[in-house]
Amino acid sequence: METSKTTRGAGGRKGGERKKSVTKSVKAGLQFPVGRIARFLKKGRYAQRTGSGAAVYLAAVLEYLAAEVLELAGNAARDNKKNRINPRHVLLAVRNDEELGKLLQGVTIANGGVLPNINPVLLPKKSISTESDKSPKASKSPKKA
Repeated sequence: METSKTTRGAGGRKGGERKKSVTKSVKAGLQFPVGRIARFLKKGRYAQRTGSGAAVYLAAVLEYLAAEVLELAGNAARDNKKNRINPRHVLLAVRNDEELGKLLQGVTIANGGVLPNINPVLLPKKSISTESDKSPKASKSPKKA
């Protein structure tokens, strides 16, 4: 009599092929690490219990913010004819965007510099003669033909 050997599944049992593990980030369609963020949420003790969707949501929000800042910084780098984003480009991107500027209001970006700004009081005043030459003279009425 021949005995056929049955293959069994994973989980510590003999035989069978293991399934390839699929990360939570891949399931959620994200680049940011959902598992690592979940671990940080648990270790940080922000709450006694943490839902499974909390890490996914937080990873999605962080990924969106990172993508937004990187896109604007890339545009700033292209405006300055550079191929590489540096801290100056990040600062220009954040400060010129209203919502990101409000979010990162008290944040100092190292090696970012400041926004280019000259107070109007410090600019030289225009001379009066140049303004009067440009304005049309309305004192005389046009001649009748």
